[in-house]
Amino acid sequence: VQLQASGGGLVQAGGSLRLSCVASGGTFGYLGTGWFRQAPGKEREFVGAISWSGGSTKYADSVKGRFTISRDNAKNTVYLQMNSLKPDDTAVYYCAARNGILLDDPLKYDRWGQGTLVTVSS
Repeated sequence: VQLQASGGGLVQAGGSLRLSCVASGGTFGYLGTGWFRQAPGKEREFVGAISWSGGSTKYADSVKGRFTISRDNAKNTVYLQMNSLKPDDTAVYYCAARNGILLDDPLKYDRWGQGTLVTVSS
């Protein structure tokens, strides 16, 4: 399964963006999917994840209440809705998938998409 993230861009603080992660080349519906981000000079950090069914989600404390992950398995797509964006949210955002429970450790994910850049201006 190959993943491709898209939807990044430039937005003002307080604005919203929706990122998409589209899977191709295999069955996506059984894979849990996570979103991660990496700001310049910083380590990649967990943003949130959703189970294969969409029934379970988890979020980093820094985005809880502002970001929402959802999925449409019929479209092989996972979404990251980002609201109330802050300059600290500026980063390259990546989607990743794994077979198993939701985890926040990027090393536990074995399928990665290319990143999409989100820039939040103050």
